[in-house]
Amino acid sequence: MKSNHIKLGFILHGVGFTWNDWRHPDRDVNASTSLRLYQEQAATAERGKFDFLFVADSLSITERSSPHYLDRFEPVSILSALAATTSHIGLVGTITVSYSEPFNVARQLASLDHLSGGRAGWNVVTSWLGDTAANFSKADHPAHATRYRIAAEYLDVVQGLWDSWEEGALVGDKESGRFLDTSKLHRLDHDSEYFRVRGPLNIKRTPQGQPVIFQAGASEDGRNFAAQRSDAIFTLAPGFNQAASYYADVKARAAGFGRDPHQLFILPGISPIIGDTDEQAEKLYRELAALETLTTGYGLLSRIFNDHDFTSYDLDAPFPDVEHIGLNSQQGDTVRLLAEVRAENLTLRQVVQRFSTRRRSFIGSPETIADELQRWFEQGAADGFVLFETIPGQLERFVDRVVPILRERGLFRVDYEGRTLRDHLGLGVPDNRYGEPISRRPFA
Repeated sequence: MKSNHIKLGFILHGVGFTWNDWRHPDRDVNASTSLRLYQEQAATAERGKFDFLFVADSLSITERSSPHYLDRFEPVSILSALAATTSHIGLVGTITVSYSEPFNVARQLASLDHLSGGRAGWNVVTSWLGDTAANFSKADHPAHATRYRIAAEYLDVVQGLWDSWEEGALVGDKESGRFLDTSKLHRLDHDSEYFRVRGPLNIKRTPQGQPVIFQAGASEDGRNFAAQRSDAIFTLAPGFNQAASYYADVKARAAGFGRDPHQLFILPGISPIIGDTDEQAEKLYRELAALETLTTGYGLLSRIFNDHDFTSYDLDAPFPDVEHIGLNSQQGDTVRLLAEVRAENLTLRQVVQRFSTRRRSFIGSPETIADELQRWFEQGAADGFVLFETIPGQLERFVDRVVPILRERGLFRVDYEGRTLRDHLGLGVPDNRYGEPISRRPFA
């Protein structure tokens, strides 16, 4: 049965999402590396009883990268700092499987879960930017399908390491001198296509059993991986119809994998602009949109196509043939965009302008925003939302003006009912999988 409460997350995005958000007169140009700002935002989101904070990431930049991606904190570091100044809100960080080691990631996230009292989540990504390989002494970036095979095995290893300690393994009996029950500590002995990891993990089982798994699959491979393995999916949808289509598709895939679709939460990213009235919100939006230039359009387009430089093409010529580049990058977005290009016979200028001026969803008075959130939630487009703050102060306005309306309608919690991220989402603690026939033996 679907939860009757909307799930809410807030993304820590410093100077903003686009290439020109940083130009807003109220924006601190150092916001992406401001601990003070993130502490304030975390406190506001927790006051609003949000489910989690979310940190996006990638491991490669060029001169075409957006301002926030040029200069920002590493996810686990900033979330660990925020664990010390918050008490309930979940802490979800992005870590790539293509350029990290499973043992280190298992240890980092288990540590974050302990530090926070059970609030850690992992946004599993495969990295789409091909030049990332050059930052990690690698000759080539893995192909799209290969990256998802790596991700599946990687997740097996990390979750296996999280299970390497059974409950009660740490005895700590000073009288007998027995610190550990070695029969409850297990080697993983994983040896497969991409990884060979012995284990066990050098930190005990966490308060959540395992941190919560997030994903953002949009391609066929991505949707299948997310539907089969994740607890929550962060997605970007241009509008209600696209969101509802994605929602129905991924929920059906989850059911096809034998899962309860209601235990998989689909959370579109939104950037609400809230005014006292619809007219005032529209004015705020127009002021923000006036800051945008073709730079944002070029930038967003470039990221879809593996940081490809589109500035050398004729703007008024047909959209260039770059499908082969995009299919090994953000494949889902590539397919969707090229379908629009073919259907409407778009030029490069039209695509760049569309990205530069694309109207952001959820603009209006607090009542208008609440109405739209309720429509998406009740009509099968979302289980909740991840908020971007495009104008400084909008998070506080959402908490103080929109959240009370959602509460009045019975759509959002009045207070936290538990302490862990799993509690907030209504997810149980996973069983320790020791005992399953997957090549494990006691450590001793």
